[in-house]
Amino acid sequence: MLDALVIGAGPAGLMAAEELAKAGRRVVICEGKSSPARKFLMAGKSGLNVTKAQALPAFIAAYQSPHMAPFLAEFGPEAVMDWCNQLGADVFTGSSGRVFPKAMKASPLVRAWMARLAGMGVELRSRWRWVGFDDGFAFDTPQGRTVLHPAVTVLALGGASWARLGSDAAWVPWLAEKGVRITPFQPANMGFHVDWSPHMAKVFGQAVKGAALCVDKRRERGEFIISSKGIEGGGIYAVSRDLRQGAALQLDLMPDVSVDEVAQRLSAMRSSETLVNRLRKLGLSAPALALVMEFGRALSPLQAVKALPIPLGPPRPMDEAISVAGGVSFASVTPDLELRALPKTFVCGEMLDWEAPTGGYLLTGCWASGRWAGRAAAAA
Repeated sequence: MLDALVIGAGPAGLMAAEELAKAGRRVVICEGKSSPARKFLMAGKSGLNVTKAQALPAFIAAYQSPHMAPFLAEFGPEAVMDWCNQLGADVFTGSSGRVFPKAMKASPLVRAWMARLAGMGVELRSRWRWVGFDDGFAFDTPQGRTVLHPAVTVLALGGASWARLGSDAAWVPWLAEKGVRITPFQPANMGFHVDWSPHMAKVFGQAVKGAALCVDKRRERGEFIISSKGIEGGGIYAVSRDLRQGAALQLDLMPDVSVDEVAQRLSAMRSSETLVNRLRKLGLSAPALALVMEFGRALSPLQAVKALPIPLGPPRPMDEAISVAGGVSFASVTPDLELRALPKTFVCGEMLDWEAPTGGYLLTGCWASGRWAGRAAAAA
């Protein structure tokens, strides 16, 4: 009988494998793709953000899920930084509190991690795609169909975004048939469709920087991109949960200048000047100015600058989202992340029903839950 099986070689699965191997278990990782950590590597191309240097209570609160608290308390920002440094992927903290490897890429960390796992006796089987249950865990492999019967199993199969990199949620019906409760997936950290007029084409691909995004009583500073499809980027992602739930979006395009001061500047200008000229004199960038001309013509210049409504369409498709909400309900797992319907089978990572913003939270959540599941599986 196989001792310990991990299905999925993303951050959560690799962390679970490491904990199992540390405990002396003989570990096999089965990965459907040709190489491990595909989504992790893609996400890290523009700068790998591993965590955020933040007080633990505030860090945990960002997840809006009390179920994640125990995992994060055991493996929070400081533990993540120590783990990266011990792996040889030394990290630094940026001005925003975000923590990055000095190499700024995911690939050196993945190479070092895979080498360490190999040295611990962990076996990686690539192109082993899990295809469901058949009196065991059935796989399509380069050698044909194979069924494994492990003593313990950790599932780390990802969510439902970026299917081309392996997170395709094919596992949902197989677990549901076993009685596992699955909360339907929704996009998270995603852009939104906007029905632009033709004149906006000139600013497609440009960023609106330094704006405040106002959603209900929340006010988030951030940058976002105007694309042909709508708006996307970090500023939008920070409020995407509220927007997905139907909240309205307003922009303060001059958040560092008070309403009274903007009003004074506008009143000092000649009333005969065009709106475009007045907005340019205020210092609005070309993309910000385009937004005002798109949605603020019927408003006073003051309101258009300080409280510009942006009529959003639906979220962009789930497969474009950075992450997802939904997944295996915490009601279907024990506190050790063992599936109640499938004893000796544990789940972790984006498979679980939690949601977090970008900025290091997503990766830390995957690592922390993978570590927790791996330790529990090792003791099972």
